[in-house]
Amino acid sequence: MPELRGRAVTLRPATAADVPALAAIRAAPTVRRWWRGDDDLAAAVRADLTDESLTVYTIGYDGQVVGAIQWYAEEDPDYRHASLDVFLDPAAQGRGLGPDAIRTLVRHLIEAYGHHRFTIDPAAANTPAIRSYAKVGFRPVGVLRRYERGADGRWQDGLLMDLLADELVD
Repeated sequence: MPELRGRAVTLRPATAADVPALAAIRAAPTVRRWWRGDDDLAAAVRADLTDESLTVYTIGYDGQVVGAIQWYAEEDPDYRHASLDVFLDPAAQGRGLGPDAIRTLVRHLIEAYGHHRFTIDPAAANTPAIRSYAKVGFRPVGVLRRYERGADGRWQDGLLMDLLADELVD
């Protein structure tokens, strides 16, 4: 997998050496709220890295790992698309790094794999993430009712958003 360069971020394939940094970011309360996982967050990150259906990149900024972005593809030719997930260190949020990372990955997926449609599914209550995705061109498709279990054990809604390749906002 190639290293990908955005305006401010660099995306590179995540490795086992990145597990401690990514687990520490996922442990931050404002990240963990949306990216829970088991108590062993390092094991959760390692599981993502070894999942053959996922491609995981670190998000680098100013020489530091500040998050991760991952994607997987629906390969059925009649439904083909790519789905994305992303998380950023709270100290790196609010600088446009999330949209830069998403834009960089989406461009790569268009050019290298010919993807024409992309989805992302934040928690419906995750307003900052939804705003970030909208900056790149993602649009709400609909609410996924009782989509995922929250940290308190109760079901919470998700928001399905999608983006067509020709709608990508620079």
